[in-house]
Amino acid sequence: MTKNVSVEDVPINWFHQLLCIRSGGGWVLDGYVLSIIGVAMVQFSNDLQLSNFWQGMIAASALIGIFFGGFLGGVLTGLLGRQKLYFVGPALFVVCSLAQFWAESGLMLFICRFLIGIGVGFEYPVAGSLLVEFMPRKHRGPRLALLTILWFAGAALAYIVGNVILDNGGADAWRLVLASPAVIGVLLLLVRIGTPESPRWLLSKGRADEAERIIRKVYGPSFSLRDLPEQPAESKASLGDLLHSGYGKRMLFVAVFWSCSVIPVFAVYSFAPKVLQALNLQGAWASYGSVAITLMFVVGCVIATRLINTMGRRCMVIQSFLWSGLALLGLGFFSDGSEILVLVLFGAYAVLIGGAQVLQLVYPNELFPTEIRSAAVGLGASLSRIGAAIGTWLVPISLQGIGIANTMFAAAAVTMVGLIVSLALAPETRSLSLQEAASLGR
Repeated sequence: MTKNVSVEDVPINWFHQLLCIRSGGGWVLDGYVLSIIGVAMVQFSNDLQLSNFWQGMIAASALIGIFFGGFLGGVLTGLLGRQKLYFVGPALFVVCSLAQFWAESGLMLFICRFLIGIGVGFEYPVAGSLLVEFMPRKHRGPRLALLTILWFAGAALAYIVGNVILDNGGADAWRLVLASPAVIGVLLLLVRIGTPESPRWLLSKGRADEAERIIRKVYGPSFSLRDLPEQPAESKASLGDLLHSGYGKRMLFVAVFWSCSVIPVFAVYSFAPKVLQALNLQGAWASYGSVAITLMFVVGCVIATRLINTMGRRCMVIQSFLWSGLALLGLGFFSDGSEILVLVLFGAYAVLIGGAQVLQLVYPNELFPTEIRSAAVGLGASLSRIGAAIGTWLVPISLQGIGIANTMFAAAAVTMVGLIVSLALAPETRSLSLQEAASLGR
């Protein structure tokens, strides 16, 4: 390898692959732990005799936790580093998932799910920042997008494993379903042992010697700090820059586009069988229709990941919101249609929203400099979950009050807001280095 080649232009190596497993495992677990509640919702609601209010609160509790965890995790990741906080999320998943096994009230489930949400909130800034700050630019977009694919893969696994447990676990099977994420959490804790700190973060804190040692270990002895295209003199951004100047505009875009892409998705995952039952899919159609739709989300994210460097970020987010919004409108108009038509339209939405989904981590990690990157990702995750929590809490109330057709129209309206904001504010960061993408002067 020739000396003075930027670390952003090196071929992907064993360390990058291992880091993808370490960060990607967190997203599999995030998707699993957030989606598993939808699998068990009907059973534990009946067992604990929960009202629609408590069903909505429990479904939204993890999203409320993400609001606090995302913001707190973003700030702490910027102050304390990425590596120290890499174990917070998995540890919370293990403890709180096991605690759900003994839940005897809606309040206890709410508290456990809230703490799980805090753990998920930590994952967004920690795992995303570590990955983007080590990954070569050619692989940055696809590998960040891969995290979203793994989230949906985890969600699909939750529905598959959860339904198997419910079918074979007896009267209290829902307790085993909600405790099952602990197994993945333990494995994730083990695989993350030995992860180094980000050299970019160390450099931003003036710890150049430590940064250089890690660069040589990861990239080889011929590499040094001069091969990292980011210097301490350029580290002038502060947390306050998220709220004003050009970064305030970028933060507004990230928060709105992220919110509009997750609100309908989390509502579907939290109440998938219930939503499908309202759309006249009963029994096995509702249970396994949820699995099929989840797999379509995976397909959509895979397609988007393959196209992200070809289409570019701006074109992808606009097209994704446009066509997925039309699919939701179709669900509203044909809410009393046949089972096949409903599944086709839901599947179309799942595939077409894939572009916006994979950009949830790509955009915030590329649009902000190292000093505020984790805080921006955490704040974006937090703000997006406010709307997602409210929307999820309202699903059972909406289904009962205004019906499934109007609920789908409301979801379409949210998606169209994302389209309008993306048309006005979405930038293009394809093929840019991290510094170029984060620069306000380009």
